[in-house]
Amino acid sequence: MDVVIIDTSCANLSSLKFGVERLGYKVAVTDNAEQIKNADKVFLPGVGAAGAAMRIIKEKGIPEIVQGLQQPVLGICLGMQLMTEHSAEGNVDCLGLIPGTVKPIKAEGLRLPHMGWNTLTEIKDSPLFEGINQQDYFYFVHSLCVAPSEYTLATCDYGQTFSASIHHKNFYGVQFHPERSGKSGARVIQNFLEMKQ
Repeated sequence: MDVVIIDTSCANLSSLKFGVERLGYKVAVTDNAEQIKNADKVFLPGVGAAGAAMRIIKEKGIPEIVQGLQQPVLGICLGMQLMTEHSAEGNVDCLGLIPGTVKPIKAEGLRLPHMGWNTLTEIKDSPLFEGINQQDYFYFVHSLCVAPSEYTLATCDYGQTFSASIHHKNFYGVQFHPERSGKSGARVIQNFLEMKQ
């Protein structure tokens, strides 16, 4: 199986690469259009600000590549947020792969960013979350979020309820970092890699 992590130049790629390799898969980190298009599974990672990230990936021609993909794609953290239509962070249009917008978390006096371990409050039946339950902890680092909608696969609570995972067609996103979430995160990565196209 050909597994690709898109080199967005705005993510900690080594920890995700190691997380995939630890499960026994070979993985390439690349921004090469043909390699991405020919992959069986594609990861879209990202950290930092949406405006800067969109600027960088536009310079690399990544939006057009990702928008044309038919195979399963998993966006992680900022990568998930970039899959939506718009981010209030920098007032920037995103990739438009999954309906929704990104807005600041209403933390109600809680510290931001939402950083650390948290559980999922609701999980829909999905191959991505097979074997995962509401007692499982995942690692989050973010100050913005996507509100729950019909495209939400899982939610989390921190000041408000937000989408911990979203999905539309072949595009999946997780707000948490599965590569930093121990056995539960490894299971999500494994589920994604074993997902049928």
